[in-house]
Amino acid sequence: MKNFLCVIILISFLSSCIPIRIAPGISDYNITKGKKFKRSLPKRQMFIFEDPKNANDFYNYINTKYYLKHDNVYDDIPFLIHNEQYFFSFYEVQIPDKAINFIPFISSILFNAAIGNFEDAQIKDPSVDRKDNWYLAIEVYSDLEKDCLSIDSLSREVVLKYLRALKKEYLSTDNYNEVVFKN
Repeated sequence: MKNFLCVIILISFLSSCIPIRIAPGISDYNITKGKKFKRSLPKRQMFIFEDPKNANDFYNYINTKYYLKHDNVYDDIPFLIHNEQYFFSFYEVQIPDKAINFIPFISSILFNAAIGNFEDAQIKDPSVDRKDNWYLAIEVYSDLEKDCLSIDSLSREVVLKYLRALKKEYLSTDNYNEVVFKN
């Protein structure tokens, strides 16, 4: 009985995928240092949320909403809150989930053992399965403050309110030309 239980555990272990990296799950949004979330991001505090839409949808949304005409869409996008000028930059970030799948590896070993062919055997390596997760990271700054999302920033609350509204509008809008009529 003990041997049977060990075989069942071994088979279930080898037939499952072992996660190597799991992308973070963000229910609404996070405020965190960019470098902490992904090394390629700046050191400033970032407003980060998951992007369920297609690639470049946020780019098109921002381009349409702020009338940028495809000029400087990623950097220094100006906006006003209570007649004060702010700027934001955004980054589309990809963090894949990775897992090792042992099924092809084990099946090729078992198949070659069953036919007795070990000399010409083409044993496949364990495969790595990937699932891409996309995030949008937004940093906000002004002429007065380098990082408007930092804890000690005077404009943090109004900027967060603006970014939450921006995120909500982006996720609820399918045709970005509708945004022009809302403004």
